[in-house]
Amino acid sequence: MLAAMAVCSGAAAAVPRAEYPRPQFVRADWVNLNGEWSYSMDPVMTGWERGLMSSRGFADKIIVPFAPESKLSGVEHKEFIPCIWYQREISVPEAWAGKDILLNFGAVYYESEVYIDGKFVARHFGGSDSFSVDITDFVKAGGMHSLVVSAKSDLRSREQSAGKQSLRHGPFECMYTRTTGIWQTVWMEAVAPCGLSRVKYTTDIDRNEVSFEVTLRRNRSGNTLTVNVMDGGKTIASQTAPVASGSVVTLPVKKAKLWSPESPFLYDVEFLLKDADGNTLDKVTSYFGMRKIHTEGNRIYLNNEPYYQRLVLDQGFYPDGIWTAPSDEALKHDIELSMAAGFNGARLHQKVFEERFYYWADKLGYLTWGEAPSWGLDANSPVAARNFMSEWRNIVVRDMNHPSLVTWTPFNEEFWPDETQYPRFVSDIYDMTKQLDPTRPINTVSGGIHIKTDIWTEHHYEQNAERLHDIIYNGGKMFVRKPDIQGRLRGNVGFNRPELNSPYTFPTYEGDIPYILDEFGGIKCMEANPAKDGAWGYGDAAQTKEDFYKRLESQVRVLIDMSDLIWGYCYTQLTDVEQEQNGIYYYDRSTKYDMDRVRAIFQMALPEQPEAADNKKK
Repeated sequence: MLAAMAVCSGAAAAVPRAEYPRPQFVRADWVNLNGEWSYSMDPVMTGWERGLMSSRGFADKIIVPFAPESKLSGVEHKEFIPCIWYQREISVPEAWAGKDILLNFGAVYYESEVYIDGKFVARHFGGSDSFSVDITDFVKAGGMHSLVVSAKSDLRSREQSAGKQSLRHGPFECMYTRTTGIWQTVWMEAVAPCGLSRVKYTTDIDRNEVSFEVTLRRNRSGNTLTVNVMDGGKTIASQTAPVASGSVVTLPVKKAKLWSPESPFLYDVEFLLKDADGNTLDKVTSYFGMRKIHTEGNRIYLNNEPYYQRLVLDQGFYPDGIWTAPSDEALKHDIELSMAAGFNGARLHQKVFEERFYYWADKLGYLTWGEAPSWGLDANSPVAARNFMSEWRNIVVRDMNHPSLVTWTPFNEEFWPDETQYPRFVSDIYDMTKQLDPTRPINTVSGGIHIKTDIWTEHHYEQNAERLHDIIYNGGKMFVRKPDIQGRLRGNVGFNRPELNSPYTFPTYEGDIPYILDEFGGIKCMEANPAKDGAWGYGDAAQTKEDFYKRLESQVRVLIDMSDLIWGYCYTQLTDVEQEQNGIYYYDRSTKYDMDRVRAIFQMALPEQPEAADNKKK
């Protein structure tokens, strides 16, 4: 399977991010379109009037897939970018004649349009979800064509999910450099007209079986699908059956090797679509992991065993690439750095990470929580709600086959107390997510107002360990929020609180689901990060590295000692990000602290655990 991920071009070394971008759904016939494109800024959005969609090339050059704000793009334009146009020539291989030609985008922020030779092909809303465009009717095998892509963004409209992109002129506090336009790999592939569109995997470790639900581009009678499951190159299960969209193929996996951080075993799988004469129409290679994640009482279970998650907050920013990793190796390296620091996973924060990151998490045995860049939305806006629901659905569908992904987090620290649609909006997102993927728990609003959730999460950056303990658990009650003088409940995260005139009552934690402190720490160390304008961490900074170690150990020990009540944590954060300088590593990923000491702290042993129970009974 891995051999098929190589770029089918002798010039692959010159192509940035040349690796196959979708490692869980691999086809042999593909062309990477990363590299030099021409571009034109369109600050007042008159490009359509000026006919830019018909351009055969613009004056300035940009390196795709890096956003124009980034150094790696060769542009470094840091102002707001209302609209940008891209152009490059594409050549469709003659061998692809008779097949459908798909143009795939890993992600384009935010509203994009695609043109071939000046003709409109497609429009897409959403800056973080992948999408495909069928360009078969617009191109000719063996021919050269002009591909033009426009991308519009209006972060301040509150109609698009922005994540940690700054809504001010420059970065400030925990808001950073923006990303506009193409920021993930662009590629073409050839597919049979009735080929595979996607396959949904469902593993069942209790029954030792795996099911594959197939979606086809078009149905055709007489076609069959063969599914081969392999362990180290040896086929251990196989089935051939007639196929149509919605067909489900279930195979036994005898003596299944389970996936976990301690043993991240992956089975290879091959899908062969054939016509009635036995001719192969489509071949896709993939992989899956046999694993189960579920909640029971106040515990989270991995493969039917209580599993304590020691997570780190990873925002996925890079000094030279911003939202885009400079290389595939950089994605892998981030996971290795985190594991070296003692973490067994990450909350992927306010950004949708690319599929290659999940691939490495699957391979290396690294738990992940998938999160949308939800900041910036207006919960009362029907347009914002429609945009978000569509984008989030695509994100869930794209990433749900990855065994490393164990929790969905659609929102972060959302309260919207003056927006009456908030409860319904959050509830609808929970229901949609659960319908799409009933196999994972949902942390609906990390550290915010949980209207409906499977895991209760809170954020607190109290730096004194004793006070942190008393805040989290005091008088037999878990920390959630405090009544105001009018008897209403208010969120309590320190820096985000609903106003007193909130039009609805917030739910409270009843102790019958897992409770996780999924943001804490955020310690800045003056010795490691001397004071600079705008540089910050949470609370008073530790003055020396020794002070840092002592404070970190005391905070982690509080959480470990309370593991009968709090089943996991997420430390802020893996690396410094621009002016927020509270990472375990520097922004460039270089070492900041004695990693043996840091690892020992985060790997602190749990006390003996009682049976899973409701916190309210303790």
